[in-house]
Amino acid sequence: MSKYDLVLYDLDGTLQDSVPLIMESMKATYDIVLGGTDRTDADLMSYIGKPLTDTFWMHDEETRERLVEEYLKYNCARMKENVIPIFPGVYDFLSKIRASGVKQGIVTSKLEESAMITIDLLELGQYFDGLFFRELTERAKPHGDPLIEAAKRMGITDMKRVLYVGDALPDLLSARDAGCDFALVGWTKMPKEELIAANPNYLVDVPARLPCIIEGTEL
Repeated sequence: MSKYDLVLYDLDGTLQDSVPLIMESMKATYDIVLGGTDRTDADLMSYIGKPLTDTFWMHDEETRERLVEEYLKYNCARMKENVIPIFPGVYDFLSKIRASGVKQGIVTSKLEESAMITIDLLELGQYFDGLFFRELTERAKPHGDPLIEAAKRMGITDMKRVLYVGDALPDLLSARDAGCDFALVGWTKMPKEELIAANPNYLVDVPARLPCIIEGTEL
């Protein structure tokens, strides 16, 4: 018997290697709208996994709206060029977990229109029983609302039977707030020591370990 009935995944930095494009898009957006920015790479990286409105929260409303609009325009155009690869081993563990009968879903802070570009290009949809985007709940990660609502819509009410897999602090905090376990992917591009210090339930150091965690065995 599997340890979990449902596995939910973050998208960017967890399943697909999109962090480099996100950084490129944020910098290009600042160049287009404001002629550049003095925000550091570390500062920009800290907002990955959060909604775009949070990324640009320090600007006035009009500027924030322009930044979000230009970011989406630039980022979506680049994604359509199929520049985002899947992480090695992802297709294998998604296929194995799906074959075991455990439900799988994506819960991302990206808007549906944006997220579906790469989900379609990478043919990820076939592995999932549910896809959930920023529009799902009023409050986004790091609140637990998106995970709780996604699980509910997939017929799961006991959050202890849910595992969330992610690469960033908002993912971990969202899982904790929702009352489910969290697995940190070892291929994260976020500061790993900081994430490990936050005590995730699991560290998926190699992709092949994830099915073992779900089955309650060790690799």
